[in-house]
Amino acid sequence: MILAAAIDDVSYAHPGADLPSLERVSIQIAAGEAVAILGPSGAGKTTLLALLDGRLRGWLGRVSVLGTQLDPDQRPPREQCADTGFIFQEFALVERSTVFRNVLNGRLGRMPCLRAAFGSPSTRDCEIARTALADCGIADLADRRVDSLSGGQRQRVAIARCLAQEPKLILADEPVSNLDPVRAVDILTLLTKVARARGAAILFSSHQPDLAGRFADRIVGLRSGSILFSIPAAQLSEDRTTALYRQEVSVSGVSLRAVN
Repeated sequence: MILAAAIDDVSYAHPGADLPSLERVSIQIAAGEAVAILGPSGAGKTTLLALLDGRLRGWLGRVSVLGTQLDPDQRPPREQCADTGFIFQEFALVERSTVFRNVLNGRLGRMPCLRAAFGSPSTRDCEIARTALADCGIADLADRRVDSLSGGQRQRVAIARCLAQEPKLILADEPVSNLDPVRAVDILTLLTKVARARGAAILFSSHQPDLAGRFADRIVGLRSGSILFSIPAAQLSEDRTTALYRQEVSVSGVSLRAVN
């Protein structure tokens, strides 16, 4: 099996924290696979995504992303970072800039440093950005300012920016938490569809088990920094979901009490 990412026995505590955010976590993500992470607030979902994005320092264990080992003491090289795309919960767009310019920002990691510094995209960069806009159904919004858009439209811009980066691994931190149910379905449909069309693996966090089960191939249950289960989406049951989110859970006969 070709892996997009592999985490082996990783532990991490945020500076000053009393408890670890991740504790002896091991997980593998296959190339082209769609994986959803479920878990209550504070479970470590965002920390796990940041780890794979190369933004954490001082973790223990082994992490490999797209065949390259990460170093716990330094950020991955620029060319390696471009292969991993990140979609933020709060969009992280330049509000006073146009949609097209925001999507072009996804190309910065692919540009030569001098061209990126001066914001001088090539013809190919512009073509890739326009293709991403079209794939996300927002080509007609290219000249609009981001601060004039709805939440659903902004999330499409964030996805298009990620696609313009041409990533092989897409990480999404609760990408539909700010959207109503109908737009949430639309966005997850789009996100998983474009990822599969490009052969990219996707790992997204969620608080919505029904949507996770509908759009992911596999579900990972995370609580208090530990993985409680990693199962095919079809095996996600109400009992597992209830156990994951309630105060005291019992998994495989072992009682685990949440620390909130």
